[in-house]
Amino acid sequence: MHELQIETLQVGALRMRVASQGSGPLVLLCHGFPESWSAWRHQLAALAAAGFRAVAPDMRGYGGTDAPPDADAYTMLHLVGDMVELVNVLGEREAVIVGHDWGAPVAWHAAMLRPDLFRAVAGMSVPFYPPARDDLLTALERQGVHTFYMQYFQTPGVAEAEFEADPEAALRRVTFSMSGDGPDRIVAGILNPGAGFLDNTVDPETLPSWLDREEIAYVAGEFARTGFRGGLNWYRAIRRTSELMAAWRGCVIRQPSLFVAGAKDDVLKFPGAQARIEHLASVLPGLRGCHILEGAGHWIQRERAVEVSNLLVAFLKGL
Repeated sequence: MHELQIETLQVGALRMRVASQGSGPLVLLCHGFPESWSAWRHQLAALAAAGFRAVAPDMRGYGGTDAPPDADAYTMLHLVGDMVELVNVLGEREAVIVGHDWGAPVAWHAAMLRPDLFRAVAGMSVPFYPPARDDLLTALERQGVHTFYMQYFQTPGVAEAEFEADPEAALRRVTFSMSGDGPDRIVAGILNPGAGFLDNTVDPETLPSWLDREEIAYVAGEFARTGFRGGLNWYRAIRRTSELMAAWRGCVIRQPSLFVAGAKDDVLKFPGAQARIEHLASVLPGLRGCHILEGAGHWIQRERAVEVSNLLVAFLKGL
C-alpha cells in the first residue's frame, strides 16, 4: 500500500507544499477556492491503488505554498507555469493534469498552452472556456451587473475580513451550502446590495457524511495562519489574465479530455454555462466523457468520491 507523503519543494520561485501517493504515470491534481491539497485525498489513494503517481499541491497562495502579495502574480500564465515547473521538479517529462473549481481553468490552460507536456486533461465543475476578448468581469459590467460574487471579491480586504472573522465557520458554511446537500439556493451568484458572500450561506446543524469535521478544521487552520488573500488574488488577476491570453483567443484543446460536474453546482447556473457544456466537444475535440452527476453540488470529488475516482481511473487507463 502506497503511503501518502507530504513535502515542500522549490518550484521555480515558490516553495510549494506537495502531497503525493503512488508510483507510475504522473497525474497532477489542482484544487480550487477555498481548499487545499486535501480536497483530493480520496483521489490520491484511488489513483495510487490503480498504478499512478498522484500529486496534489497546495496551489499558489494557499496553505504551505508561498503566497505573493501582489494580485498580478496570480495570472493564468503564473499558475500554469507553476504546474509546468512542478512536473520538471518531479523529474517527469509528461503528465495528465486534473483540476476542480479554479484548478479546472489551470488544468485546461495548461493542456492548451503545453500539449507537449500535458498529454491529457480532466476538468471538474468549470468547463473549458477558450480565451475570449472580454473577461467575465467586463462582460458582467456591460450587462449592468455589479454585485456578482467575483466582483465582491475584487476589493482587497473586504472578503478577507468576512472570511477571516471565523475561518472554520466560513468553510463549513460555504462547503455545505454549495453542496448537493445544501439549501436550494445559489451561493456563488448575485449578492444583495451591501451583503457579504456568507450571507448567501447557512450553517448546517449536522454535516453530511462526505464532509469531515477534521478536514474542515485542518483547512481552516491553514487559512487562520495564512489568511485568504492568496486565494482571493486569483479572482483579482482575471482582467490581467485576459490581456495576457490574447494570443490564444479561440484555441481548442485536442488532447484526450474529460469533464465532470454536479447537476446542482452553482457554476452550471452561470449565464451561458449550459450552452457551453452542450457544445463542449467543439472546443474539446478529444472529449472522452462529459458526466453530470445528479444530486451532487460543487465539491464533486468529495461529494461523489468513489464515482469520481472511478471515472478518473477509467479515463486514465483508456489513454
